[in-house]
Amino acid sequence: MDTPTDLVPSSRALARPVDGRMLAGVAVGLARYLNVDVTLVRVVLVVLAFVGGAGVPLYLAGWLLMPDEATGRSFASEIIDWLREGR
Repeated sequence: MDTPTDLVPSSRALARPVDGRMLAGVAVGLARYLNVDVTLVRVVLVVLAFVGGAGVPLYLAGWLLMPDEATGRSFASEIIDWLREGR
């Protein structure tokens, strides 16, 4: 029996793409991962920033933890490697 294609999990990866960035690419990466318009993600992040202030820490967490599409590494992993080399 064939499985419908809409039920098969996609192999999309959560990453910050190089193209389409305004700042660090977090909104574009989330939009691609969730398959929604990037404007919607940006508006949600801005609204969360002004209502309760959650948008800023969420964006910063995404910037630190989401890998860059070009390098495949997150900013946090680069910081950890830099700290290890400094010892």
